Amino acid sequence: MTTLKRIQYHRYGGPELMRYEDFEPARPGPGEVLVRVKAAAANPMDWKIRNGELKIMTGRKFPRGLGHDFSGVVAAVGDGVTRLGIGDEVLGGASIKAAGAFAEMVVAEEKAVVRKPANLTWEEAAALPIVGLTAFQAVIGKGRLQAGQSVFVHGCLGGVGRSAAQIALAHGVSVGGSCRGTAAHEAHDLGIAPVVGFDFDATKLAGRFDVVFDTAGTLPVRAARTLLRPGGRIIDINPTPGKFVRSTLQGSYQVLIAKTRVEDLDAVAQAAGQGALRLPVARVVPLGQAIEALTELERDRTPKGGKLIITTG
Repeated sequence: MTTLKRIQYHRYGGPELMRYEDFEPARPGPGEVLVRVKAAAANPMDWKIRNGELKIMTGRKFPRGLGHDFSGVVAAVGDGVTRLGIGDEVLGGASIKAAGAFAEMVVAEEKAVVRKPANLTWEEAAALPIVGLTAFQAVIGKGRLQAGQSVFVHGCLGGVGRSAAQIALAHGVSVGGSCRGTAAHEAHDLGIAPVVGFDFDATKLAGRFDVVFDTAGTLPVRAARTLLRPGGRIIDINPTPGKFVRSTLQGSYQVLIAKTRVEDLDAVAQAAGQGALRLPVARVVPLGQAIEALTELERDRTPKGGKLIITTG
C-alpha cells in the first residue's frame, strides 16, 4: 500500500492532539471497501470520540484516525463484497471503532456505503450520512410517521433537525419546530410551521403533534408530553444512563441510537438526489488545513449554519 495522509491522534484528549501525518491504509477485509476520499464532513461525534467519551467502544489502539462521514470512489473491495465495485462513486460512514474518514483513503463496511447520486457534489454527499440516517430512522423508523400526521422538531435547523424536517415534509407529514429566533425565517422557508424559539410555552401548542423529536436533548420531558397527542411518541438522540432508564419505563419516550442499514442510507441518498433533502455547507477546507478548522468548530462552534467539509483535492 502507498503511504498517504490523514488526520490522526496518538492518545485520547483535546484538539491539540490532532496531527496531519503519513499513514498506510489497511487492505479491505471481508465485507469491506477501500474508498479514495473526495470529501468528508465533521460531526460532534468526531471530537467526542477523540476526547475519549466512547473509549469503551473504540478501545485503546493508536494511532487512531478521525472522522466518519465521507464521499469518494471505491478503490478496492474485500471478499464477499457484491453490491459495490471498483470505480463506483459512493457516500457512507466509517465505523465508530475504525473511523479515519479525514484522510486520502478510508476503509468502511460495505453495509455502511451506498452509491452517490450523480447530481450531488462530493461535498453535498459527504454531509449526509450520520445526520441523514439519524433523522430518517427517527422520523420513519421509531416515529412511524405517515402522511397526514405531524412532528415537532426541537432544534429544527441543526443538521439532524433540518434533515428530519425535510424527510418528514417529503412524506406528507406536517412539521413544527424550534430554533433561534433570528433564524425563524429560514425554518419557514423550509416549510416548517409553526416555528417557535427555544424558550417557547408548550401549553400554546398542546396536543398538536404525533411525534416530538428532540434533536438537542434539551427539551424538558414535561414540555414534550404537553405537545403530544394521545398515543404520541417522544424521540431523543442524546442518550444518557437516566434517559435509557426512562425509555424502558415509559413507552412514549424512546432513545434512538442510529444503526447502519443500507436501505435507510440509500433512502437518504435518493432523497438528496431528488432534491428533497439539502444540507447547507458552511465551510470547505483542504485536508492539510483541516486541523485548524476542526479546532475552531469544536471550541467556538463556528462556522454556524452548515457543515464543515474537508476535501482531498
